[in-house]
Amino acid sequence: MINRLLTGLVCLGIFWQCSSPGDPKVQSIGLPYYSQADFTPEWFDDQAIGSAAIHTIAPFKLVNQNGDTITESDLKGKIYVANFFFTICPTICPRMTDNLERVMEAFEDDNSVLLVSHTVMPWIDSVATLHEFAQKRGIQGGKWHLLTGEKTDLYTLGRESYFADEGFGKSVTADSDFLHTENVVLVDSQLRIRGVYNGTLQLEMSRLIEDIRRLQGET
Repeated sequence: MINRLLTGLVCLGIFWQCSSPGDPKVQSIGLPYYSQADFTPEWFDDQAIGSAAIHTIAPFKLVNQNGDTITESDLKGKIYVANFFFTICPTICPRMTDNLERVMEAFEDDNSVLLVSHTVMPWIDSVATLHEFAQKRGIQGGKWHLLTGEKTDLYTLGRESYFADEGFGKSVTADSDFLHTENVVLVDSQLRIRGVYNGTLQLEMSRLIEDIRRLQGET
């Protein structure tokens, strides 16, 4: 994860060094796009963005903690933050949830920003379990979706759409190896990945909040 973030910072640094302070490109630089599993950042100008082959989140159909069916159509037009967790996780997941609560609070009254957490243990995290977890955590149903469904559907979505796999570089299948990642992903209103963050770090969540506001300005 750290190597991926450093790659993005290096690319951004090179861009700045090759541009003068008065360059319009510097003044209007936005968040990058991510279309590869190694999270290599890419930037496009307004003319190129329409024809560029930019990765988008694939269609899906899952169920949230209130028993409501959620698809990609419910998220399109929104800016949302996605991660993967399971309710009985004793270490990383609680820290991620604590940090994501900061994001929820920062945009509590903003209907254009949502949070989406996908369970990686659907055989444990039923709708009822997720509902109880949401109540204990004070998670707002319309603001933060806790999603469950078939394992194959969740793992395929995680690996192929969100590039969520700490076993990057290994040979894995959608329904076999356990999927778990510290990554938190920022997705724009057109279902394109625009940022990736370490969900266990408070500093990274501060950067995420700033990037959401930048993305709102871009939109």
